[in-house]
Amino acid sequence: MGSRGIFFCVLLSLFCLSFAADQVKVTVKGVTSIARTEDNFICATLDWWPSNKCDYNQCPWGRAGIPYLDLDNKILANAIKEVCTYMLIHLCRALVTFGVNALFGRRRPISGDSLWSGDWNPQNARDLMEYTVSKGYKIDSYEFGNELCGTGVSARIQAEQYGKDVVALKNLVGELYPDPDTRPQVLGPAGFYDEKWFNRFLQATGPNVVDGLTHHIYNLGAGVDSTLINKVQDPFFLDQIAQTYKDISRSIQLFGPWSGAWVGEAGGAYNSGGKDVSRTFVDGFWYLDQLGMTSTFNHKVFCRQAFIGGNYAILNTTTFMPNPDYYGALLFHRLMGKNVLSVNHNGSPYLRAYSHCSKNSDGIAVLLINMSNSTTFEISVVNDFNFYPEDRFKTMDDSDGTKQREEYHLTPKDGNIQSDVVLLNGTPLKLTESSDIPSMNPKLVDASLPITVVPDSIVFATLKGFQAPACA
Repeated sequence: MGSRGIFFCVLLSLFCLSFAADQVKVTVKGVTSIARTEDNFICATLDWWPSNKCDYNQCPWGRAGIPYLDLDNKILANAIKEVCTYMLIHLCRALVTFGVNALFGRRRPISGDSLWSGDWNPQNARDLMEYTVSKGYKIDSYEFGNELCGTGVSARIQAEQYGKDVVALKNLVGELYPDPDTRPQVLGPAGFYDEKWFNRFLQATGPNVVDGLTHHIYNLGAGVDSTLINKVQDPFFLDQIAQTYKDISRSIQLFGPWSGAWVGEAGGAYNSGGKDVSRTFVDGFWYLDQLGMTSTFNHKVFCRQAFIGGNYAILNTTTFMPNPDYYGALLFHRLMGKNVLSVNHNGSPYLRAYSHCSKNSDGIAVLLINMSNSTTFEISVVNDFNFYPEDRFKTMDDSDGTKQREEYHLTPKDGNIQSDVVLLNGTPLKLTESSDIPSMNPKLVDASLPITVVPDSIVFATLKGFQAPACA
């Protein structure tokens, strides 16, 4: 009888242990920053696609292309107002970037080749700029071309020719916007990174021409890929793009230190995204991880494809209702400041951790992504004072428990990671009756307690008591 009791206790202990949370120490190096983003790091695009843009027997664009979009839609206006970021429209105080046709005036290639030749004709761009100047519209930047670098997508241009034409664009901008304080930036080349091509391009443009070196990311592959949902939850797969971010940063360091790296277009999966993935909660694992990762590689701006239109839009194409990634982007924009801090932890690779100086308060903000569907993590945040060996690791917790931490927990409705409804601290995020974006208030937690990150969830937290000299 006694042995049976012991056996039962052992089984009970194993059962309890299987559901115990993993204790993880996340170390933030608060002494110095490792990178810096722009204030408006969060960016989204608007595209021109018509309603008959179809892929995989789907036509997900509707009337979301720029020529057809209802710019007076109240939900659209409110969604932009809350972010007030880089956009291709002039609503609220959004910063506006226009893409410029880089093929205008060139000679089409001979049959069988995709290489266009000849100089760019700037007349079309001049007409656009003169119009915006006459109307008093403030334009943040002009981006030259679209996916013409390297081997190109449907067309390509040699790096030296492209550089020559960007210099012409820079001169045109300087002519029409003589005040340097209000002069738009010049961006390019707006395509997929090719190291040799990008390096030659920067050398051809010369100093202080390209303000933002833009490149495109579709690292999840085709939207029709049946393994797409697995890719967005696989940290080892998501890590593969890190080398590109590092390489483009090195190209800038070597050949264009006056420029800043931008992800100019990133939809995750190409051809309008994945129907049952890109617009759902699970896509946030890819999206927010990319925001965190690119910021550590000193990228200044990250532009999501698209604000509206296609399956990868952060607003529903027909109803304009925000998809889960909209709310993730909004929290990142509101909480994560410009200075990026180094982070590491001793836990599972399915736990991602990023930290910036807080945007609007003292201390730091952290982003924690739990891609595991079974493990809960209990996070203790530790400050690494690596300049002071005698007190190198210092917890940020207050021993008297009087301070509180602000936490924002994002989870999918009913635990379904393919839901298009996201919960904030257990409450569904829905538009108000007046079509406004709902309030996104944190829950207050005793700062001496660990941060609990349940399976399949995303957590933002602000740690006001965290002593980070880099954030002073």
